[in-house]
Amino acid sequence: MFKKKKNKNQIILGSFAAAFSVVALAGLIADKHIATVEAAQNENTLVAGEVLNVQIDEALGEDELAGAAVTETVDIVAATEASIEASSEEVIEEVRPYTVTVYESPLIMYAGATINVRSGAGTDYTKLGRITWGSELTVLGVTDNNWYEISYGDGTAFISGDYVTSELPSVPYLFVGDSRTVQLKNAVGTTDKAYVAKVGEGYSWFKNTALSEIQEYAGNGTTMIINFGVNDLANASKYISLINSYIDVWDAAGITVYYSSVTPVGNCNSVSNAQIESFNAQLQSELDPRIKWIDSYSYLTQTGFSTPDGLHYDKNTYKNLYSYYMSVVATDV
Repeated sequence: MFKKKKNKNQIILGSFAAAFSVVALAGLIADKHIATVEAAQNENTLVAGEVLNVQIDEALGEDELAGAAVTETVDIVAATEASIEASSEEVIEEVRPYTVTVYESPLIMYAGATINVRSGAGTDYTKLGRITWGSELTVLGVTDNNWYEISYGDGTAFISGDYVTSELPSVPYLFVGDSRTVQLKNAVGTTDKAYVAKVGEGYSWFKNTALSEIQEYAGNGTTMIINFGVNDLANASKYISLINSYIDVWDAAGITVYYSSVTPVGNCNSVSNAQIESFNAQLQSELDPRIKWIDSYSYLTQTGFSTPDGLHYDKNTYKNLYSYYMSVVATDV
């Protein structure tokens, strides 16, 4: 009897201990959960919509209770991460120091020069690319600081209104001449430039063909540089008479006219530098004073030049000559 009673008491005590362990474990888990919530609050974590509670069901075992606590903790962490992510995705709208007046319908305009395209209406904004002289523009609006908003690529961009015209503009630079001018074109390209030139030609082609072609390119703001003579140095007087007869027309049209002296030759059987110097001296003294003189003969004589055939130059020489032209023009502006 005594042994049976002892076993019964052990069973009762064992049951009580097991029950107490479950309750204690639940309490610890609940306390741990409450501490987790408090920690999240101390970190300024916002958990919206519900009060988190761990409810202990008599039917739950220890593993299930532990799982419930872990789930609640994960929910808090997820809410915290979502809050941080939402905050980081906030977009701060840029306030720009200009306003854009949008046209009811886009306008077609033209680039009056080769100009930079920027992300905003000002030179401080990022350069997106360049638009060359004469390019057609789709203009969407104008800013209060005189920039145009234009269609550019798949979006929009801005260009300065100082270089935009409503009509197709005249070419900034026009070069008129013979084979040397043709080779100048090959060396420096056509950006912002046009050429009326033909290999082997002189006075007759200038008079009968080139003069009419000049009208197609030149206009208000054009700088025209003429360079004939190496193929017909004996026609100095004819060149002077013809050019002087047109200067009134060109001047009235807003065209600035330069005559570039015939440049030196190397070992050439058909032409001598003495003949070239005589031609240049006559034109410089007798051309109308409104025609500006470029002493390119002296420039190449002093700086040097390379010629494969005695008459024409290599690419680097033409590039140097072009740079000299531009430096002379720049000093007159």
